[in-house]
Amino acid sequence: MTTVAQAIREAAALLAASSDTARLDAEWLMAHALGTSRSDMLLRHMAEPAPGCFGGLVDRRAAHEPLAYITGDTEFYARTFEVGREVLIPRSDSEAVIEAALDRLPEDASGRVLDLGTGSGALLLTLLAERPGMEGIGLDASAAALAVARRNADRLALGGRVRFVERDWCEPGWAGGLGASEIVLCNPPYVETGAALKPDVRDYEPHEALFAGPEGLDDYRRVIPGLPLLLAPGGVAVLEIGARQGPAVTRLAEAAGFEAEIRKDLADRPRAAILS
Repeated sequence: MTTVAQAIREAAALLAASSDTARLDAEWLMAHALGTSRSDMLLRHMAEPAPGCFGGLVDRRAAHEPLAYITGDTEFYARTFEVGREVLIPRSDSEAVIEAALDRLPEDASGRVLDLGTGSGALLLTLLAERPGMEGIGLDASAAALAVARRNADRLALGGRVRFVERDWCEPGWAGGLGASEIVLCNPPYVETGAALKPDVRDYEPHEALFAGPEGLDDYRRVIPGLPLLLAPGGVAVLEIGARQGPAVTRLAEAAGFEAEIRKDLADRPRAAILS
């Protein structure tokens, strides 16, 4: 009999070639296979027989499939979100966008949040959870992504405060009819076409949500000129940016009549552009 502890050790050795967090990955996969939390597994289940499905999960991770896609969810801003290959996996870098938005919204804020390219809904739903007086709209060109976002809204008991709109900002007139919002969030594609990415990202995450032309700026050029139609008086937009894109995004913002402030993430890299 192979115990949970033995299976984790063997899996960690196998995953060392494809993951910098091999032991942790093995533990999360085993907890998922057991249908329990990692902490509960470590406390109570290590001597039990390893479940038969564990090997298949390890093989998927060894092939560089992201852990979040294997387990079907991930943590963002202390909440759990469903994810699948229809959407990008929310990352801790994006918490800089949330922090910048919260700084501009008092705890009793009211009004509306618009999230452009909502994906899993992680940004929009996190902000709504942190500011219970606000309502939201999530816009995305992908019907499959919007289905994930709707399930996350229901999972977090926020479905009554948000609606989702299928719309492509590459189409003319995309910003019409959405009304004015106190804050607009956007994490657009911003990776340079042809950039070298880890296989976990390159081979699994949706390319339409990653790549944005040779400079990674194509979607900023589409989105920023539409923002004046979408912001209420005194409103702000918070856009996620790549670590080297602050100057270029600032120039685009200024050309559209905005002032731009660049915020850094926890790794001290430029990550959020606040347009006001």
